[in-house]
Amino acid sequence: MKLGKTIRKHRAGILEYVRDRLNNGRVEGLNGKTRTITRRSYGFHSASALIAMIFLCCGGISACPMHVGPFRPH
Repeated sequence: MKLGKTIRKHRAGILEYVRDRLNNGRVEGLNGKTRTITRRSYGFHSASALIAMIFLCCGGISACPMHVGPFRPH
């Protein structure tokens, strides 16, 4: 009975998902990542530093060093 009521209550959203295959999973993931970065950034001096950190972490830029070990000249 409870399942039937829940399905009836959310019927429009369920049918939209079946038709379009769209959901808000990516947006929720980005929102969670942004909130985690915001929690870690309480020591920043300005909002621009927080915004820069969000862009760095969520922008898809790979900031890997060119070498892994100690520097070895060629």
